[in-house]
Amino acid sequence: MPWTMSSRLSRRSLLAGAVGVGGAALLTGCSDGAGAAGADTGVPLERRMRASAVRDSERLLERYDATTAAHPALAGRLAPLRASVAAHATALAAPEAASAQPSGAPSAASPAPAGAAAPSGEPVPAGPEEALTALADAERSLAEARTIALSGAPGELARLLASVAACGAVHAYLLTSTPGATP
Repeated sequence: MPWTMSSRLSRRSLLAGAVGVGGAALLTGCSDGAGAAGADTGVPLERRMRASAVRDSERLLERYDATTAAHPALAGRLAPLRASVAAHATALAAPEAASAQPSGAPSAASPAPAGAAAPSGEPVPAGPEEALTALADAERSLAEARTIALSGAPGELARLLASVAACGAVHAYLLTSTPGATP
């Protein structure tokens, strides 16, 4: 398959971003994760961060389901990415909850009904390309939020958030690239 300069640069940029996220995770992983934010609530910081990350992943699953319901022709393309997001939700769940759920079991029950709205209440865009772009934007926003959260996360959770954020950035790239196009 022939490579073009523009595709090489975008893949290099993507890889550089993923490496940067991983580097941030390694630096953050050395901290003890203690901070003033965890002292006030009585709920450990890691537990609160995990619960928030799981909720974010579940909202993203709802977006995938709403997009698939609105554009059934995209189901095959979205299925592997949705499965990955479901796996992230399971991995981000508290360790005892993750061991109770069988691996590979999706967090969300079933796809949303046709004509469903995204979790934000906004309808899924009418055109398939616009719907994919909206989904990519959601993936990108969540990846950025998780990258920012790395600075306050305890070591192991920081590494997990870094991995999930990097995967989200790849999902955004895959959602906006043309399937079957030469890289």
